[in-house]
Amino acid sequence: MPILLRQIATILATALAAGALSGCGSINEKLAAGMGDVIPHWAGGLPADAPPRPGTAKYDEFMQERERKRVETASPKTEGSQSSSPQLDAVH
Repeated sequence: MPILLRQIATILATALAAGALSGCGSINEKLAAGMGDVIPHWAGGLPADAPPRPGTAKYDEFMQERERKRVETASPKTEGSQSSSPQLDAVH
């Protein structure tokens, strides 16, 4: 049973396509981390108000600002402001 040239070409083409597609998985893993920042929001990218990625200098600044705002909003509450809040009577 002779092997035709067409069968060899088909096998080689299939092997080449399989090898090319298997390489895409590892490349996409590395590119996906940075590509999300480049794609515009209307095309499915990150919105403009998204926080920066962890591990960057902007992320550290963002977390410090967030902590400052959290402490700032928690400190003005005093006992006097809590007692002046309106109280509702029970409905019978």
